[in-house]
Amino acid sequence: MILFSHPTGNANVRHAALALAEANLLAEFWTCVSWNPQSPLNALLPAKLRRQLARRALPELVRAKARLWPWREAGRMLTSGRDIPFLTRHEHGVFSIDAVYRSLDRVVARRVAALDGLSAVYAYEDGAVETFRAARERGLRCIYDLPIGYWRVAHALYAEEREREPQWAVTLTGTFDSPEKLARKDEELGRADVVMVASSFTQKTIEAAPCPPKPVHVISYGAPLSAAVEEVVPRARQGKLKVLFVGSLGQRKGLSYLLEAIALLPGAVELTLVGSKTVENCAPLNEALKRHRWIPTLPHDEILREMSRADVFVFPSLFEGFGLVLLEAMSRGLPIIATAHTAAPDLIREGESGFIVPIRSAQAIAEKLDLLARDSHLLSAMSHAARETAAAYTWEQYRARLSHALEES
Repeated sequence: MILFSHPTGNANVRHAALALAEANLLAEFWTCVSWNPQSPLNALLPAKLRRQLARRALPELVRAKARLWPWREAGRMLTSGRDIPFLTRHEHGVFSIDAVYRSLDRVVARRVAALDGLSAVYAYEDGAVETFRAARERGLRCIYDLPIGYWRVAHALYAEEREREPQWAVTLTGTFDSPEKLARKDEELGRADVVMVASSFTQKTIEAAPCPPKPVHVISYGAPLSAAVEEVVPRARQGKLKVLFVGSLGQRKGLSYLLEAIALLPGAVELTLVGSKTVENCAPLNEALKRHRWIPTLPHDEILREMSRADVFVFPSLFEGFGLVLLEAMSRGLPIIATAHTAAPDLIREGESGFIVPIRSAQAIAEKLDLLARDSHLLSAMSHAARETAAAYTWEQYRARLSHALEES
């Protein structure tokens, strides 16, 4: 039996926990906040809070095994969007995301030391070091899920980026991590018996780690269920090519290169950006948001509708673990233009359902956008292919592959 933990329980985490539950491998699922949308209280809550809590809804099989440690995460949720720096300061604020991860990790470690009948623990980056220490003392296997690439590769890229795009350097918040936090990342990876990743890019970055190689399983995430059942409708474009980006607004996502590409095609494309700013004091980003359509936040179902209204999805990330928005966009019939530093090489057929472009190449992005703007037949064909591709990546498939990998490891 496996004790599984993650503080926030996002989509891939919920499906990983469900995979264990379906295989009768889940002893307990430790998280911070869980919500049952069927609760009578749900209708009494403000709409914004309902939407926020809906993201923490667990499948019934998992909810039966859930154990909660809500205090810090509840505080983080309540202070989200408020300017209270001493409470949310990176790593050290009592309600920072790092404090949430560390707090749950300590609680889970105590549970590991006390709970009989376990064979393994399953934990995620930044929330595994204490859990793995306790597991090692009891001779339990340590399963590590790395949702984004290895940090040393990221820091090398970010150092280059600070030289190339100094005005955007302030948005590279991943460079703010302390040496202590980075050392914990290395200890987590070093203690792992097996590593789960979602893309071949993430797998490749692990080669830069100083610890010995581990068995690494690459298991792609799933697309929204509706992708497999919605009727495929040919796209008919009118006017400018509608270009969409969804993600945090910072340079890790390669945003300056997307904006430069749009500037190379004056009058031909219309850009929509969906996502919150990583920082408030990036001058070129703030100027760009005045020129383009910007939606700071949307519920997930509204993001999918926004995708359905666009023509093409661009995701020029410099460093990504997977990019679940890629499959979500493809499920809505959007061809994708993305870099090889995402899951795109694992997902698309080049020139059929999307295009792979080099990182940091505004020119390459502009060339692909110009091609799609001029060739409506190609756009329609790629839209059809994108939907077909997304339909082949289901969460059921993800769960089956994860269960098989765990049984084989």
